[in-house]
This record gives sequence, structure tokens and C-alpha cells, in this order.
Amino acid sequence: MSGAPTRVAVLGTGSWGTTFALVLAEAGGDVVLWGRDAEVCRQVTEEHRNDRYLPGVALPVGIRATTDVADALRGASVVAVAVPAQSARAVLEPLRGLLEPDAVVVSLMKGVELSSDRRMSEVLSEALDVAPDRVAVVSGPNLAREIAEHQPTATVVASSSAATARRVAAACATPSFRPYTNTDVVGVELCGAVKNVIAVAVGIAQGRGFGNNTTATVITRGLVEITRLGLALGADAETFAGLAGMGDLVATCASPLSRNHTLGVHVGRGLTLEEAVAATGGTAEGVKSSTSVLDLARTVGVDMPITAAVVAVLHEGLPVDRMAQLLLARPHRAEGVEGAHEELPLPRPTA
Repeated sequence: MSGAPTRVAVLGTGSWGTTFALVLAEAGGDVVLWGRDAEVCRQVTEEHRNDRYLPGVALPVGIRATTDVADALRGASVVAVAVPAQSARAVLEPLRGLLEPDAVVVSLMKGVELSSDRRMSEVLSEALDVAPDRVAVVSGPNLAREIAEHQPTATVVASSSAATARRVAAACATPSFRPYTNTDVVGVELCGAVKNVIAVAVGIAQGRGFGNNTTATVITRGLVEITRLGLALGADAETFAGLAGMGDLVATCASPLSRNHTLGVHVGRGLTLEEAVAATGGTAEGVKSSTSVLDLARTVGVDMPITAAVVAVLHEGLPVDRMAQLLLARPHRAEGVEGAHEELPLPRPTA
């Protein structure tokens, strides 16, 4: 690689933030991780490990970590954000003015903000006061453990600016991590947010003992829900059949490495939401995003019965056994994305 390495900051020392830092370093970047846990930061810098969030993975020697966010951002031309979606705004707003004037900001988060129904790129742009054309999103089959183990993976880098997307893709391209670019930020982000909700539904079904037919049904009809919402919000139809759409959906719904899938399994087996969150041992974005996704869908008149069922089970007391009954009892209709404005909410649970 010619010239000085690209200075990159990654905000968030969880499994995905640490893994993306590994990718950036292997792509030739000079990477600084920021996190609040001093011991995690010490271990990353001195021992080149993150046993708390990515056990058993050796990190590149060049990665260092700090609890000083100003230090992490100083000189960084690329800033990747991997903090929990629902706390992103609170974390980022104090950082206004600390970014380099030409820095691009990359969202590694997958969710919709509860308080505003904003997508994560919109939250980044508002919280950091940066123009949308300086924001990119990374989404696709992004199971952190597999990427950290250098299993071949492709992903999507999307930005309203093709130049920004290319810039970020160049910063994270490695022999085992292949970024593709596009400009459909809406579609890519909605795929990333809603697939977490569908993965919870698949996990619930599998936790109840249902097999492959049910899994395939929920995944396929879940993709229809994602597509309906995306098209209603101006996304490109092609996105939903690609890496950010079907690719990420299949990976998240099928893998025990997915926290959303794992949480759903626990709920399907009879744990309360609080017990399932504790047993999962990490942030499952689909729990909170399910509510904001459903609110967004209802705002634009899009029917999302699987998402509504997940909300009813997780947040409204609907018994798990009633979920399948209600979905199968819906009116017969032609398969496809038609009927996006036929909102048929699930019945509320009775006391």
C-alpha cells in the first residue's frame, strides 16, 4: 500500500466493532478503537485480544484502543460507529466538532430509532452534524465471529454519494472481506433493521420446535415485509434480493451466532423477555427495533404481520402459541408484495 495508511476510528468495542476494526487494520488502516471499558481497551492494546466480546480471536498488533474519544477521532478520515442503535444519538451528540472536516462516517448499526423512527444514517447525520453525502452504511451477512475467523464474506457499502461508498469500500477490502457499493441507503438500512425482527420470529418458531418448513415460510414472508416497507419509502427493488436483503436475512435467521435468533429461541422455549435478554448475553437490536419498525410501517400504511406478531409477543403479552395461530388465520391472498397498504393488525391479547 503506497503512502501513509488511512487513519480510522471505530467507536464501540463490542464484537462487531472489534471485528470491523480487525478488517480495517488488515486492509491497511491505522486503527484506533474507542470504548468505555478501560480493561477491554487495555487488553486490545497490550494483548491484542478482546476476550469479553470476541474471545479466541487474535487482533492485528497495530490496533490500539482508548477510552478517550477525542484521541480516537483525532486525524481520522474514516469514523465507523458500532454502538447500540437506541443509544447512538446520546453517544454521538457530544462528539460534534471533534471530527476532522473531511471525515466520512460509517454506520455499522442496524435498527430504527425508537423516539423518531429515524434510520441510523439519519441519526448519525443529525447527531454529528455531517452532510448525508459524508455518511455510509455497511450491511450484509455480517456475523462478526465468521468474519473475524476470515471466512469468505461479502457486504454492501451504501451512501448517497458513490464517491463516499467507494472510499469506505477501499478502506475495508481484504482477501476475505469483499465490499460491494450502491447508493440505495434506504433499502440497505431497512434490510438491516427489519431482518433482526424476522430473525427473532424464526427463533421463536424454532424454540417451539417447528422445523424447516416453518423457518422457510417466515424467512420468505419476512422478505416480503421488508420489501413492502422499503418500496413504500423509496428504496430500490433490486436491493432486497441482494446481499443486504436476502443475504443478511438468511445469515441472521439461520445462525446460532445471531443474537436476535438466539433471543427468539429462548422466548420460544418459554423464557420471559428479561430472562431471554440475560441468557442471550448481548444486545439483540430486534427487541427494541421491532416497535419502531412497526410504527414506521403503520405511518406509511404497510402491512407487516410478522413484525406485528413479534411486537405482540415481546412487548404486549401475547402468548407464544397464539403467534402462529394468528399468522395462519390471516385472510388468503396472492403471494407477493402487493397489498402494501392493507393494514391488518393482529388482535391485541386479552387479559
